[in-house]
Order: sequence, then C-alpha cells, then structure tokens
Amino acid sequence: KTGEFKVAEAKNAFAQIKKSKNAEQVEMINQAYIEPTIQQSLRSKYAALLQGAAYAPKWLIEKTQADNNAVASISVVSLPYASIADSTVKVSDDDILAYAKKHHKEFDKDEESRTISFVSFESTPNKNDTTTALDQVNALKADFATTTDAKAYLGKVGTELPYYDSYFSKTKLQQTNKDSITKLAIGEIYGPYLDANNYTIAKMIGIKQWPDSVKVRHILISTADPRTGQQIKPDSVGKKLIDSIETAVKGGANFDTLCLKYSDDPGSKEKGGVYDYFPQGQMVGTFNDFAFDKSVGTKGVVKTEYGYHYMEVLGQKNLQPAYKIAYLSKSIISSNETVTAASTAASQFSATSKNKKAFDENTLKLNKQAMPSGDIKAIDFAVQNVGTGGDSRKLIRWVYDNSVGDISEPFEVGEKYLVAIITSVNKPGLSSVSALRPLVEGIVRNQKKAKQIIDTKFKGTTLEAIATSTATTVQKVDSVLFSNPFIVGIGMEPKVAGAAFNAGLKGKVSEAIAGSNGVYAVRVENIGAKPGATDIAGIKQTLMQTQKMAAYRSSEALKKSASIKDNRSKIY
Repeated sequence: KTGEFKVAEAKNAFAQIKKSKNAEQVEMINQAYIEPTIQQSLRSKYAALLQGAAYAPKWLIEKTQADNNAVASISVVSLPYASIADSTVKVSDDDILAYAKKHHKEFDKDEESRTISFVSFESTPNKNDTTTALDQVNALKADFATTTDAKAYLGKVGTELPYYDSYFSKTKLQQTNKDSITKLAIGEIYGPYLDANNYTIAKMIGIKQWPDSVKVRHILISTADPRTGQQIKPDSVGKKLIDSIETAVKGGANFDTLCLKYSDDPGSKEKGGVYDYFPQGQMVGTFNDFAFDKSVGTKGVVKTEYGYHYMEVLGQKNLQPAYKIAYLSKSIISSNETVTAASTAASQFSATSKNKKAFDENTLKLNKQAMPSGDIKAIDFAVQNVGTGGDSRKLIRWVYDNSVGDISEPFEVGEKYLVAIITSVNKPGLSSVSALRPLVEGIVRNQKKAKQIIDTKFKGTTLEAIATSTATTVQKVDSVLFSNPFIVGIGMEPKVAGAAFNAGLKGKVSEAIAGSNGVYAVRVENIGAKPGATDIAGIKQTLMQTQKMAAYRSSEALKKSASIKDNRSKIY
C-alpha cells in the first residue's frame, strides 16, 4: 500500500516459487526477474568500483595548478604552408592509404557504413495550394465575424489554433500581428493574414484588466493521478471533502492546519498552500482564471483535471489589458494533385535511370542536383540531408539490401519523394581512398609542404639566419600559456606551445617544427609563472569529472572486445 519494496517478502516469494514443482513457472521467474536482477547488480557494482577507484592525488592537483599558471616568452621564425600553392603538391592514393594505415586508430570504422546520392521531388504546397487555403478562410470570414458563439463555430468548421476560453496579456500572445490584433474592439476581426504555414483570422472576444502575476493559496483534493490521469478517487468523494473544507474555513478553522492535513499538492502543502506570484498561463486553465479574474480576498472551489481546489486570492500585481481572442486558422497543405505530380515525376525519373550514367544525365536534364548523404549505418533512423519520417527506415533497409550503382524506386520522406543511387560501401576497418581523401588529403599535403620547407628554406643555426633564408623576420611572442596552445599572432599550435616550455631550448634554437599551419623554429627566452588564484577545489573537480568517465570507457572497451552481431536493422 505504501509502495515500499519489502525485501524479506520478496525473498520469501522467490523461495516458495523455487520449491514448487512447476518448472515452467520457475524458469519464467528466473529469466524475467532473477537473472536480469543479478546481471544489473553486477554491472552496477562494477561501475561503482571503477568510479570509486578514481581519485585526484595531491601531486597531480599541484602540478595542474602549476601548469595552469606557467607562462613563457619566445622568439620564433615561421613560414606558413600557404606560401606553397596546393596545386604544386600532389597527393596520391598511396599517400592517402599510407597515412591512414599509420594512424589507423583514427580512421578504422567499427561498423559498416554506406553512402548514397539522391534527387528530390518536392511535394510541398505550391501557389495553387496557397490560394486554396486563402479562399477557404475567406469563405468563412463573414460567418466568423457575425457568430455570437466563437467556440461552437470553430468546433464546427475546424481550426488549427484551438479556441482557448481565457485571457492573455499582450506580452503572452505568441501570434503574428499582435500589435494590430490587440487594437481591435470586441467583436471585430483582423485578417486573413499569413501566420507560419496557416492563413488566420483573429476575432476579439473580450478585454479585461488582469494582473501580470498573482499570489494564491489552495487546498487540493486529488481525484486523478497528475502523472497518468488515472482516477484515484471518485469525483463525488472529492467534491464532498472539498465542500467540507470550505465550510470549515468559513466557520473559522485554520487554513494552514487544514492544508497540511488534507492537501494532496506536495509542492505547496508545507507552505500553507501558497503559490507566490506566478505569471499568467503557468497554472491549469480554471485555476489560472480564478486567480487572475477574481479580486483579492475572493475564496471559492475550483475544479481542474487534478481534482478540486479550495482557493483564495491573496495578492495581485500590475493590472494591464488582457485579451480573449478566437482564431480561425487553416493550414496551407499540399493538394492531391501536387503530391501526385511529385510522385509521378519521381517514378518517371527512377524508371528511366537504369544506371549511374542515366541517373546523372536525367539529373542534368531536369536541372536538379544530386545530394550526397553522410555515412549511413544499418540501424540509423535518419539520413543526412534527408531527415526522418515517412520511408526513411525503408530507404536505409534498401541501401543495405542492394549494391553500389543500384538505383531505388521513389521513397517518400517528409514532403518530398526521392530517388537514390548507392555510391559506396565501407566495410569495417579502413574506408576506401575516396572516402578517406577529404579527411586526409590536407594533412598529407601539409606534411609534404613541411618537408619541402625544411629541406629548402630553413637554413642556418640562428633564428636570424633562418629568417634570412625564409625571407621572413624574427617574431617575439610573450605570454605563451602552457594551458592554452593558442598563440597570439601564430594561431593554434600545440607543438610550438610545447616547445616554449622546454627548458633545454632556453637561449637555443629548436629543430624545425612541422606544426598545424606552418613550419617554425623557436628560441625560448624565458619561462616563469603568472600570478594566479589557487583553485584547488576547481582543479580537483575537473580532474574527477574526467576520471569518472572510467565506467563509460570500460564499457566501450568491453564492447569493442566482444564479438556481437547487431541484427536490429532486420527487425526495425
């Protein structure tokens, strides 16, 4: 009854089941409860072990503090890679593969992936569909203007913006053209106007002076679970109890005492049921309206979806105009003709595109562009540049059921039909050269440029001599930080920042450094420490956050070492 788990009773129940001779029931309990509980307990203990073993030793905290405060000044000669034209440095397929193999941990793929190119045929609303929606709203305009029951009328003809039988201040209105709408007199209309993808007419139903915030207290007798909406108490019982509370308050009973004893609102019962100055729209409809519409001191019973409330308005601030507005709103939607035209065009394109050559020629004839996808994995639910919904999963399954060069039937995804061609299949391990080139080519080209610069340009044993041979100047850089590899005037260069704190280079010239953006020679002028506040607690917290990733990293390592075949894509 209390919801508390009783370990002893659970153990006893499991013991009785084990003693029974019903093997099927014993097996079911083992598989459904006991084994999963044991496995979960073991996983939790293992994760707790790893997390509990993580700590930040004093020496590491002190070293991190010292590193954060370390500062250096250097003299440097640099020659950027941009000084050599890309067109003069060729990168072959062998170069790409050699680099990728050397750094295979960066480029190895754990799962197969595939790519496609696709041509889209939009089924979004066209000019005729827009005109149809506008005509539909205009046809209802006169009746909407004269009706005396906007709620019933909108319920009959339908609207994209449901009628809300309450008031909002201008600041709370989310509508386009609210400046014009709030100038309407009661009964007047404004529109049609375009609001996002709808044509809308607004009608002023009422205007009042409402506060921008109110303070109330209440006692709630719940008749429904606020999380599930399930009835937990008969409505008649709740009404009878709230009426008794109202009678008791009127008879002089203490409100706070009654609230603490009877209220089912855990958020306010300990505070005498008080909600201290909340804005419009924060509470459910009838509760909100009582709080904002009634005058200070008013008491009464209010029914909401949660149950019955005995309420009292304690305070109100900043009276301002509030508006009740009805909206007749119709969406601009694609007609059957529009959708059929897009579907037919996609089908014709697919039927005449028998191979990649025909696919490319037809794309050119239609003045369209074939869009590439990113890597698609078998269990994905979305394709880059395509999105989700519709046939997105069917498209992905098709990609994995077919081969490079195959062309699909049209797939409907969102408001478009698309025809796809499979462009690559990347097995686990290193990807193909064509897939690796965009990732690696720039890196390899810079390596070749670095060798060329070092072999032909960086001549001399002093910075001044190297500057002469490279037709550059010696640059002085102060305030290089150990904690930040970004160097003013140079950019993000971790290797140069590291060299700046090499005590062995003090007064000496380093070997040529092939950095991220160019080649550098460095002479360390000084290494010191900047004055800084000691933030031991902050450093420890940062280190601990990193170390607490141990459980996650362990899980990933176990996943990589396990031999698991993922068959989910065949089901979903």
